[in-house]
Amino acid sequence: MEIHSSPISRCSKEHQKIYQEWFNYADSDGDGRITGNNAINFFAMSNLPRPDLKQVWAIADSKRQGFLGFKEFIAAMQLVSLGQGGHALTNDILNGEVDLQKIKPPVMEGLDALLAKKKRASKTSDPELNGRSQLQQPPSNRWFTSSKSAKKVPLSSVTSIIDGLKKLYVHKLKPLEVTYRFNDFVSPLLTSSDFDAKPMVMLLGQYSTGKTTFIKHLLKSSYPGAHIGPEPTTDRFVVVMNGPDDRSIPGNTIAVQADMPFSGLTNFGTAFLSKFECSQMPHPLLKHITFVDTPGVLSGEKQRTQRSYDFTGVTSWFAAKCDLILLLFDPHKLDISDEFKRVISSLRGHDDKIRVVLNKADQVDMQQLMRVYGALMWSLGKVLNTPEVMRVYIGSFNDKPVNEAITGPIGKELFEKEQDDLLSDLKDIPKKACDRRINEFVKRARAAKIHAYIISHLKKEMPAMMGKAKAQQRLIDNLSDEFAKVQREQHLPAGDFPNVDQFREVLSGYNIDKFEKLKSKMIQVVDDVLGYDIPELLKKFRNPYD
Repeated sequence: MEIHSSPISRCSKEHQKIYQEWFNYADSDGDGRITGNNAINFFAMSNLPRPDLKQVWAIADSKRQGFLGFKEFIAAMQLVSLGQGGHALTNDILNGEVDLQKIKPPVMEGLDALLAKKKRASKTSDPELNGRSQLQQPPSNRWFTSSKSAKKVPLSSVTSIIDGLKKLYVHKLKPLEVTYRFNDFVSPLLTSSDFDAKPMVMLLGQYSTGKTTFIKHLLKSSYPGAHIGPEPTTDRFVVVMNGPDDRSIPGNTIAVQADMPFSGLTNFGTAFLSKFECSQMPHPLLKHITFVDTPGVLSGEKQRTQRSYDFTGVTSWFAAKCDLILLLFDPHKLDISDEFKRVISSLRGHDDKIRVVLNKADQVDMQQLMRVYGALMWSLGKVLNTPEVMRVYIGSFNDKPVNEAITGPIGKELFEKEQDDLLSDLKDIPKKACDRRINEFVKRARAAKIHAYIISHLKKEMPAMMGKAKAQQRLIDNLSDEFAKVQREQHLPAGDFPNVDQFREVLSGYNIDKFEKLKSKMIQVVDDVLGYDIPELLKKFRNPYD
């Protein structure tokens, strides 16, 4: 996958210095971000027409964060300069159409006078005070560390969609989750790092279907600790992410780091953490995407004897965090084992993230490939229980040229087109990351609300005095009926309810009588988040020129 270099690296030091001064001026809040309101005032000095400025913002803020960092600001200034020169502002203009080294800073009318005025004003201010203000903790982090101070944080301090989601979670959704023990039944409480983490792509499949080779193919190099072979080689979950140097970090270490979004994995115990590691390496692609390489899914007797941890539970946990899930198949390994069925079933609710890859397709000729494709779709149809046909990418994702002797020229052309489609899908992940965060937040809020209804309903069904043990056992045994009651009473969609068997297993370890009664105000708060707060947040951080 081609990842274009940063606008900063393609800008001369002299121009970087100019842009830094401009950025500091435009960033009136001093938080390293330029929001829409700041941009409107600053970009107006370019005298470009509003449609052009709308396009400048759309290209620079390609990830829809709702703000521009320094890197995006430079890109925006280069676009403004090109617009002033009469160039058509297209999405690809900064990716090779022009020599960015030769683009001069744009003409910003009246900016020099404003900068000179600011310099004169800064000479009279207290430098020590300015230094202290830069060391303050960002508001979004304070929301997670001190709830009392967080309540005093005004809405105006929210500087991006992600910041807004953090605040909504801490103030409005987290109290509901804590009250009804959502973190024990469904998903651990979120931390700041969960919102700030880079988009993740998880690869799942049986052993030797080419998962590690696929990552190597994208990175064009092997990651630290990678093993490739015809036998089961990857025996652990490996998170491949960007880092200052090549190294492997053990799972127990990475799970307790506050700046990493993996603290929830501690719930799976030491047996799992010993089979989990983080592989870091400096790479331009890993600055945008994190990969999760997984052990091969087992079949036969192995799947019943060799796992010392909840493999399905771990994959389900990663599935909730990931932006894309790739199921890899081999033309010679189309059978779906019991463990693989459980894994695929655990992905329910994340169907929009799943892509199927028929890898190593150049090992069979086109006639065999047609039959293999049909057999794969039939197998998946039985497991997924859905009438929709899932997107399947066909190709050979490794560094070797396609074997034309087997596939013929038509097969080679097909594989190249399929590979381009899949790489295009992967390239879009960073741009869609913000939308994905919103989507996951809404799904979590709905799940937490339904969980609260279930817990409070079970509490209501318990007797006040005698026979509590028998009543609890009856509720656990007839849990599916209780779910149906909640669904009818509250008019909730049946598809949003949790898995009955998994819920029963967790519930059996709790005393239902100790649960909280229904608190309607908390439910109303979450309804307001879904109905008003999130739409308002999206409205606030849309393109300021819309």
